[in-house]
Amino acid sequence: MSANESPEGRQPAATYDSPFMKACRREPVPHTPVWFMRQAGRSLPEYRKVREGIPMLESCMRPELVTEITLQPVRRHGVDAAIYFSDIVVPLKAIGLDLDIKPGVGPVVAEPIRTRADLARLRDLTPEDVSYVTEAIGLLTRELGTTPLIGFAGAPFTLASYLVEGGPSRTYENAKAMMYGDPELWADLLDRLADITAAFLKVQIEAGASAVQLFDSWVGALAPADYRRSVMPASVKVFEAVAGYGVPRIHFGVGTGELLKLMGEAGADVVGVDWRVPLDEAARRVGPGKALQGNLDPTVLFASTEAVETKTREVLDAAAGLEGHVFNLGHGVMPSTDPDALTRLVDYVHTRTAR
Repeated sequence: MSANESPEGRQPAATYDSPFMKACRREPVPHTPVWFMRQAGRSLPEYRKVREGIPMLESCMRPELVTEITLQPVRRHGVDAAIYFSDIVVPLKAIGLDLDIKPGVGPVVAEPIRTRADLARLRDLTPEDVSYVTEAIGLLTRELGTTPLIGFAGAPFTLASYLVEGGPSRTYENAKAMMYGDPELWADLLDRLADITAAFLKVQIEAGASAVQLFDSWVGALAPADYRRSVMPASVKVFEAVAGYGVPRIHFGVGTGELLKLMGEAGADVVGVDWRVPLDEAARRVGPGKALQGNLDPTVLFASTEAVETKTREVLDAAAGLEGHVFNLGHGVMPSTDPDALTRLVDYVHTRTAR
């Protein structure tokens, strides 16, 4: 074991006893830790300034820019963890797929994956494909010190949805048509994406990420039986691939109230919950042995400070009996959010939960 590793697995020693890591491990904490999905993003004027004129995917491939953007919310808000600045389609771009992130639209794939022959375009991801990630995380961990860095990746279902649809979708008609109509092709597609996703997470962990989050943003579109049969095996494969590193594994999706138990069973140590299900009810659905993350409605931040504090108390009260709780929003920070509201929220949670 090297000097920069913790007693368990390969967790970085500097961050091992941080409030965030303790909460993920369901251990006593000095205060409830806080971080926000999309905390490094368009809500910050300093982010907009450094990103000006630089396309999203190019931004993700510049280590010094990634470092600066990742650090911005840590400096401004005093959050308990940083989230690596990237995008879920970065590994797909890295293996040579013709895709781009179009402003106001999202990821757009030039040639959607629709046939078995198309699977040949999904080659294995190597560390050399994303060397900029290794470099950026090296820079970040030196700057962050005892503040954990969360690595992340898109889950196989969400990546498959973009690849099959060719871009964002409200109905997922092409993806679901493949899932129902050609289940073998669908299973092979998700299995291939699970390998790519696991490889991407391994690069981040080996470079120094203290925890990882698997974003299954669109999986809430599925019924539990379809999730268990057609999606869960690929997610299990991802989580099992990184289990040996000993870092906390977080699983999050939107509109997944009916899937929470299954998402926990897929292998997560921490289950993210959106704002639709109170955390005490979420804990009942997930079952014992898991920490929970969440779950203030992001739109609450547009209300008065008093209203934000009232709704935050509701979240904290619902979380009072949990084995472990990481405070977060129920989805990402919205672009027009007042950054000062986020700073006040971090301070309020820390103060109210100080032990």
